[in-house]
Amino acid sequence: MFRRNLLRIRDARHEERVGPVELFFDLVFVFAVTQLSHVIIQHPDATGFLQAAILFAAIWWVWVSTAWVTNWLDVGHMPVRLLLFFLMGPALLMSISLPEAFGERGMVFVVALVTVALSRCLFMLLALARHNRDNFINFVRITLWALFEAGFWIAGGLAHETGARTALWGVAVAILFAGPALRYWLPGLGATDTRVWDVEGHHFSERCGLFIIIALGESILVTGATFGETAWNGASIAAFASAFAGALAMWWLYFDMGADRAARRLVENDDPGRMARLAYTYFHIPIVAGIIVTAASDEMAIVHPSHHPGPAEIACLLGGPALYLLGNLLFKRTNASRVPLSHLVGLAILAAILPFAARLTPLLLSLASTATLILVAFWEMRSFRGSRAASGS
Repeated sequence: MFRRNLLRIRDARHEERVGPVELFFDLVFVFAVTQLSHVIIQHPDATGFLQAAILFAAIWWVWVSTAWVTNWLDVGHMPVRLLLFFLMGPALLMSISLPEAFGERGMVFVVALVTVALSRCLFMLLALARHNRDNFINFVRITLWALFEAGFWIAGGLAHETGARTALWGVAVAILFAGPALRYWLPGLGATDTRVWDVEGHHFSERCGLFIIIALGESILVTGATFGETAWNGASIAAFASAFAGALAMWWLYFDMGADRAARRLVENDDPGRMARLAYTYFHIPIVAGIIVTAASDEMAIVHPSHHPGPAEIACLLGGPALYLLGNLLFKRTNASRVPLSHLVGLAILAAILPFAARLTPLLLSLASTATLILVAFWEMRSFRGSRAASGS
């Protein structure tokens, strides 16, 4: 048991900032974004998309659960820093194993995942035991849920057939998603009151925003590396320009209005744990997934800009931006009075393109998707001109 209190000391007059050690930990997930994009490109079919979704869910929950933990812990203390350094090792192994997680490296992926989850829980139990009984009981619940979930990850890793592994890991992901939604309810222990999840709003919102920047930055690196290895001609240059403009539009959609407003609402909320669970833990999933899928689609468009797209390319070229818009719509709805109309129109435009997508080239689909993102970003910017504190777009 830790005799010293490792928890953050909350001071309403002081805004907690993300520490360098947290950013260092997050660098592991730069590589994960690249790996997940390549999984989609290497397996462009329904099975490949399902497997990529399962792997993304595992990676996301590793990161976001650690973000919750470091929101409670003071990263200035050496034991907390050592925890993050330790967790980086298995997290990096997870990222390395992603392309072969449904193959020969399945157990490497599972052992790394389970090690991160249980090590983090054990550390929190020790850190909270003397200093925060309510959150200690919360982590008792979380640990028991993690043990139950681990059984399915391990069983899937031991399964030799891909279908069985996919099914078992799908159950594990369902448990991951259900835990926070059910407040880690257990017979006899009940469920955790969301007010126990008393997050420091400035720190948590900044941490999630920086992760979005990491994902966008890595998507630009993937696109740049692909373009550098491709023969340059008019079509490939146009596809690269479209990808870059799309990344800029994505940044604008998240950071120009939504991020700052959500951060203020989180700080002012009477139950910040409840809002953080919905707005940042769940609704950031389609945002990050949209970035990853769009990065894969950008690579497809740059390499083969002029041929007829298959179903997988169409799904990525339209689905990536659609996921991103949907995620931003849900995220902004948590801190605004109404659904942003600009985002609904953007989703409608992408849906309207779908029936004609097979007749278009990847380049044209990329240009259409990017134009849609730019339109939505410009619409939202115009809607809030002179009234940055307005409640919706």
